Amino acid sequence: QGNMAFTGKYEFEGDENYDDFVKKIGLPSDKIEMGRNCKIVTEVVQNGNDFTWTQHFPGGHTTTNTFTIGKEADMETMGGKKFKAIVKMEDGKIVADFPNYHHTAEICGGKLVEVSSQISRLVYKNQPTNQKNP
Repeated sequence: QGNMAFTGKYEFEGDENYDDFVKKIGLPSDKIEMGRNCKIVTEVVQNGNDFTWTQHFPGGHTTTNTFTIGKEADMETMGGKKFKAIVKMEDGKIVADFPNYHHTAEICGGKLVEVSSQISRLVYKNQPTNQKNP
């Protein structure tokens, strides 16, 4: 992959398992509706390891994340939640852990392909023990 492999403007083409995913990550229903089959345009400017990643939503809403591969950056989810992440490059894919999902992006056949998968979350409660010691 070349130095500017990601630079370009990409129009939303289709999704798989969108509803299931956005419900699992807790996106509010108005944001779910906004994102469903809408023509989001993702604009990527890559300069070496520096990226500006902008998503233009219908109605004028825009989310922009600026990051450098391997360095911690202030990021924002499409739901508006702010967080810190270290974005990595693995096998030509951009990889980042959002608050409750793992995200990868790559260029395949001239298309931007983003995959988000929910991070499994296990919660254990404290089990009371009998304090009757002989």
